[in-house]
Amino acid sequence: MASIACTPPVPAPEDAAGLRDRGRAALLGLAVGDALGAPAENLRPSEIRARWGRITGYVADAPSGTDDTEYAIFSGLLLARHGPALTPGHVEAAWHELIADRAEGPFRGAGFSERGTLENLRRGLAAPVSAQHRHAWSDGLAMRAAPFGVFAAGRPAEAARLVAIDGSVSHEGEGIHGGQAVAAGVAAAMTGAPVPVVIASALAVIPEDSWTARSLRRAVAVAHRGERAVRSAVVIGGYPWTDLAPEAVALAFGAYAAADGDFAEAVLTAVNMGRDADTTAAVAGALAGATQGSAAIPAHWAEAIGPVRGRCLSCVAGRHVLDVADLLVPGPAGKSTPAVPTTQPAEQPPLTRGRVVERGSRERSPLVGADSEGRP
Repeated sequence: MASIACTPPVPAPEDAAGLRDRGRAALLGLAVGDALGAPAENLRPSEIRARWGRITGYVADAPSGTDDTEYAIFSGLLLARHGPALTPGHVEAAWHELIADRAEGPFRGAGFSERGTLENLRRGLAAPVSAQHRHAWSDGLAMRAAPFGVFAAGRPAEAARLVAIDGSVSHEGEGIHGGQAVAAGVAAAMTGAPVPVVIASALAVIPEDSWTARSLRRAVAVAHRGERAVRSAVVIGGYPWTDLAPEAVALAFGAYAAADGDFAEAVLTAVNMGRDADTTAAVAGALAGATQGSAAIPAHWAEAIGPVRGRCLSCVAGRHVLDVADLLVPGPAGKSTPAVPTTQPAEQPPLTRGRVVERGSRERSPLVGADSEGRP
């Protein structure tokens, strides 16, 4: 792979149809990577080989995404409603109304950072104090960061700004840096930028001496030697948890670099490295999907992705990542999708899947197209 020391600026975004396709590919790529990687989560490469040989496709009978896809949808819908005016208050309100203030219900499978955040919110702590828990450095923000890059196509710094706002309720420090690197990388990839520029864009928005930046640089420096070299360069041997943002983000970018942006190769490289495989493959899939567009995603992989089931977040049950992508990418005239205002005056009735409901029948939800119960 070419050096990232001196890279050209991010190219200008292409036409609306091209952006729409890249946005859909980024979020579909995230969901595909999540579903491919889920069975390999927390496994070592040797364990993966013992069970399946090398993973080259879905190994589950009914492949589906995890909390990675559901939280990406959650954050994507919130971003679609508020756009560049998103504030920590909007994020905190959505977490309260749609997750923290509800009975636990089907909330399962989420990571430690989400659990810690919910505990703090239920104790009455507000952002950014709600993010002060033992796993604030996790990859929980990185896994939901791709929608911010889709929305801010060609503007990596803006993508990084917005994802940090979203992350303020749940993460701090390296957890924020990981999300910013992913969001900025996707924003650059959305323009068709070459792989070195995507990587440079990710590094440009985080502190040069941060753990995330150091790990990311190490991963891409050895990417030409393959997945074993990438894994050896960044994995924290002996540490029991696999959700470290500096590690997971570096593995994802390393897989993306090793594949030179090729979608299938990037995702499968991430999957076969194990560790937090659903997240690393989801991030690699988002980067490669935005880089190559939807034609690069194998049809049989894409066809397995349906609306999410709400196994972790009931408020997004029935949502599809492609619908969210279409809300985030400008329409043909260069304007936001009409049914998704960035602000909604109080006198307007709420919106649900493009149709108006009776005023007073449901209170407006913080998420686009959801009623006050969080249903689509």
